[in-house]
Amino acid sequence: MLIVMKADATDGQVEAVVQVIEELGYKAHPMPGAARTAVGITGNSGAIDPSHFETLPGVAEAVRISKPYKLVTLDMRKEKTVVRVGDAAIGGDELAIIAGPCAVESRTQAFAVAEVVRRSGARFFRGGAFKPRTSPYAFQGLGEDGLKILAEIRDTFGLKIVTEALDEPSVDLVERYADMIQIGARSMQNFTLLRRVGKSSLPVLLKRGLSATLDEWLLAAEYIMAEGNYQVVLCERGIRTFSQHTRNTLDLAAIPAVRRISHLPVIVDPSHGTGKNYMVTPLARAGVAVGADGLIVEVHDSPGNALSDGAQALTLDQYERLVSEVRAIHEVIAPAPVG
Repeated sequence: MLIVMKADATDGQVEAVVQVIEELGYKAHPMPGAARTAVGITGNSGAIDPSHFETLPGVAEAVRISKPYKLVTLDMRKEKTVVRVGDAAIGGDELAIIAGPCAVESRTQAFAVAEVVRRSGARFFRGGAFKPRTSPYAFQGLGEDGLKILAEIRDTFGLKIVTEALDEPSVDLVERYADMIQIGARSMQNFTLLRRVGKSSLPVLLKRGLSATLDEWLLAAEYIMAEGNYQVVLCERGIRTFSQHTRNTLDLAAIPAVRRISHLPVIVDPSHGTGKNYMVTPLARAGVAVGADGLIVEVHDSPGNALSDGAQALTLDQYERLVSEVRAIHEVIAPAPVG
């Protein structure tokens, strides 16, 4: 159920609604909007009697939500969520670009890439310290040493750090060193992990699972938000299909599909979405053209020597050209500022 407050409802009236919800044994999720506040209710196993709320001061209406997800929907929040990471943002007017190597391999490698990422005007640096690899013999990441290099990059270049957590202990470490927690495709339905990051104060980048439907993806976001963390960014990174000309099939139709359902920002990963260097820039352009709020792109100073996913990494020069091209597209399709 969703409790929609009147436009002139006071903070005290919102708090009174929250108190009633909690007294009934449910969990309240107040989410202020530009015009009014809505309060979502979770934790109920059946229908809730709307009469508990309809006569409370400041309440405009109590709305039943029949969808399996509640907090991620436009019913809950009409305005698009802008996820803020310090003084940077994803979902606002600026196209968010998250760039860096698949894995942090050394300080020299990471710093060489970070210098170019910062020069391009991007605000976010990605790099894996924990790598979930298909083979147990493949490079698994530097662990906490990699996180320390990422923290040094933030201090040196002012970039916000986005990195993956695989389990609850690694979440603790990522919270210590990074600015945003990435949940990878293989972990999208690790519900224990989703609940843990739902209790974190850091924003979460949630990648779509390898074969996940749109509903499964959004329900994974709901797991996070149900624990109280509403700063979630969705990432379309390609799904498995019968196609053999790419590593995955980048589902660009998911971007407008999400827009019709959810207020959460959504970005595109053309690196994992294609798995091939020469396809990354064209698919990045397409992702921006269909309305993505940003891109997450793999860049390496020497892709041929990369310890992880070198075939899909851009060179430094290719990355700078990509940034120039996608920003030009974004300027054309972005709505003009009001006033």
